[in-house]
Amino acid sequence: MKRITFYLDFISPYAWLAFERLPEALEGLSYSVEYRPVLLGALLQQSGNPGPVGIPPKRDWTYRHVSWLGHSLGIPLQMPARHPFNPLPLLRQALACSADGSVNRFVAGTLLRHVWVGGHDALDSARLDALAEALAPQLKPEMEPQGPAVKALLRSNTDAAAAHGVFGVPAFGVDDKLFWGLDSLPMLRAWLEGDAWFGSGWGASAQVPSGLGA
Repeated sequence: MKRITFYLDFISPYAWLAFERLPEALEGLSYSVEYRPVLLGALLQQSGNPGPVGIPPKRDWTYRHVSWLGHSLGIPLQMPARHPFNPLPLLRQALACSADGSVNRFVAGTLLRHVWVGGHDALDSARLDALAEALAPQLKPEMEPQGPAVKALLRSNTDAAAAHGVFGVPAFGVDDKLFWGLDSLPMLRAWLEGDAWFGSGWGASAQVPSGLGA
C-alpha cells in the first residue's frame, strides 16, 4: 500500500477540488492518505511567487476557472464572500485536531466545505464558532487552536513541505515523487500503477537547460 501525503491550505479552491476528486481519481488502487495543512502564503513567499491573486487578470481567471471546474465536475464550489483571506484561524483549528501534524479526512473536509460551499465569509465569527463546535469531538488533549503546540505544528508542516520541494497546493508526495495541482491526479495514478514512463521520463524532463541568462 502506498502512502500519499496531501499538502493543503484551506484557502486554495484547487485543494478543495482535488480533495473531492481524489477518491475517484485513484479508485481501485491500494493507498492511504495523510492530510497535512500548510501555510500556502509562506511557501509562495519562499519561492518568490505572488500567487494568482497577486496578478489581477490572473486572479479574475482563477476565480472563473475554479467556478467552472466545480460546475463541470459536479463539485459544489461557490467563491467565499472575501478571497483571499487570512487562513491561519482555519489552519490552527484543523491542527488542534492533530497530534502529529496530520489530520483525518473528516477534519480536512469539514474545513474545506466551510470555505468553499455556500459562498459565505470564511472568517465570520458566528461561522467560526459553529465550525469549532463541529470539530470539538476531534480535538486532541492539550491542543488549543491558539496555543503554542498548534502553532509549532503549522510551522513544522510548512517547513517540512518546503524541504520536500512543495511550492504550492494541492501537492501530493509519495515515495520520492511530488505531484502538484488538481490536474496532476492522472499522473499520480500512473505512478501508483507503475507506469514505465517514470523510469526515464521523470528525470529527463527536468534536465532541459535554461535559455535565460545565457
